[in-house]
This record gives sequence, structure tokens and C-alpha cells, in this order.
Amino acid sequence: MKRNGVVIDDTFAEAFPMKATRIIVTAHNIAWARHAAVSATGFATSVIACGCEAGIEREIGAAETPDGRPGVSVLIFSMSGKELAKQLERRVGQCVLTCPTTAVFAGLAPGAAGSSDAAALGKNLRFFGDGWQISKVIDGVRYWRVPVMDGEFVAQEDTPVVKAVGGGNLLLLARDTDAALAVSEAAVAAMKQLPNVVTPFPGGVVRSGSKVGSRYANLSASTNDAFCPSLVGLVAHSEVARGGTPAEEIGCVMEIVIDGLTEADVGAAMRVGMEAAVAIGQPGGLLRISAGNYGGKLGPYHFHLHRLLAGGEVP
Repeated sequence: MKRNGVVIDDTFAEAFPMKATRIIVTAHNIAWARHAAVSATGFATSVIACGCEAGIEREIGAAETPDGRPGVSVLIFSMSGKELAKQLERRVGQCVLTCPTTAVFAGLAPGAAGSSDAAALGKNLRFFGDGWQISKVIDGVRYWRVPVMDGEFVAQEDTPVVKAVGGGNLLLLARDTDAALAVSEAAVAAMKQLPNVVTPFPGGVVRSGSKVGSRYANLSASTNDAFCPSLVGLVAHSEVARGGTPAEEIGCVMEIVIDGLTEADVGAAMRVGMEAAVAIGQPGGLLRISAGNYGGKLGPYHFHLHRLLAGGEVP
């Protein structure tokens, strides 16, 4: 398949099951809500070493939040409900509770589709109140009020945990760094317009794509040498040299990783990302689009690029 001069590899992105939740962070103004959200989603690019993958989903107007103040929606993903709960408590406790004027609420309704459990928000953080904390139940939902130096920190007791999908991805093969960055930025911007997804790496883009395993026994992942332009001719199976585009024309490869609340959310994000990239096309320096997979051995979710671009049903 070829679109606007760009070769679309006949391949698929392979994704895997995760657990996720959404929290809503509100504050006196959007600047402070954003400060807390940015801090809470720091060091959350990959479960390989971070424990979770997280990102800001969107900013929310005061009319949409539980306490009528501006807020930020945050999505957090992990490989298990237990690890998700641990990461959530640490990040909310150290990055939201500490941030001036903030409050935190569940962003998923009780009994949300795919929910299997709940993770603590205020349930454990209330103990920071050292006995001065109090609770209030409104419409069957418990909230905790913890005294702090600027007034009080309000936190909903817990938040639903749902089944989710992580590891959707696109590989963008471009003529040079400038082109690769421009195309990646356009694709991420398009994905950010959709709900229920985040791109957890810095700016939504990762240059150090990885493969499973390493020649070093203590590493579980290592550089994706098959897509490193500098290793063409040195590695046995270079993917840069495939796809009908001369390897010497490809100078830079960037990857976008997508996590979503459902399989359909990830597929939709991949589609709009490819469409944005193809719109720039070969005139803008994009030469190929591919995806990372491990022959179907890593995860049960397979997002075929040709089907997505052809307008087929997202799973």
C-alpha cells in the first residue's frame, strides 16, 4: 500500500492487556491542576522500568468537574491492578496532595465497563491528616477531607480499575531528523484529539524503540537494532532495508506508543495518527510507516496497518 508517496508496510502492531484508571485533578486554576498532573505523570513512560505508563488525557472545564473547578484528566496504566494501586497512591500522595489547592476524584463511573476492582485514592492518603481527617458521603460516594496548610485536600475514596490495552505503536521512517520530528508531532497532535488514549513517552514520541531480550543476561529489553538506520548492513535482519524504499534514503526512525482504555480506542488513535502522517507524506520527508510486533507472541491485540487505513472496523 502506498499513500501520498509513503509506503505502508503490510504488518501489524502488537499490543497487550493492561489495567488502567482515570483520575481527575482539580485546582484553584488550570495552571495548578496542570502542575499536579504533569508531576504525577512524570517517569511513567514504560512499565519496563517505571512501574506504570501515564499521561495527561485532556484539560477539563469547571462545568465538567465534580467540584466545579478547572481540572486535568489523567490516565494511568500498569500490568496488574496491584502495581497500578501502588503507583497511584505514590503519585497522588507525592504529586497531587502536595500541590497547592488541588483535589482528586475518580474519572470513571462505578461499575464502568471492564471494571474489575478499585484502587485507593483518599482511602489511605487520609491518614496524612493525623486524626484530623473527616469523611463525607454524597450520593453514595465517600470523600475524604484532609487538613493541609492552604485549607484542605479533598479526595474521593477510590477509583475504578478497568481492563485496558497497552503497546499500540507506529514506526515512522523518514528522510532525516527534521522530517521525522515534524511527522511524529503531527501524528501525536491528531491522537490527542481522541478520548481514552495517551502517548506516554516524552512529547508522545520515543527514539529508543526496544526489542524483547538482549545479549546481556541482566537486560529484559534492548535497542530495536532492526530499525536503527546506523546499523544497516551490520545486523542480520534490518527492517530499514525492507519495504521497497532504499535504506540509504532513511535517516531517522521514530516510534509512537499508544495506551488506551479499549482495543477500539487504540485502533482509532493509530488510524488518525497514520492519516496525519500520510497527509505530510513523501513531500515532507516521510517515506514509510511500519509497526512493531513479535510475531504475535507478545500480546493478543493485533492492529493491522492496512486494515486501519482502509477504513475497516477498529476491533
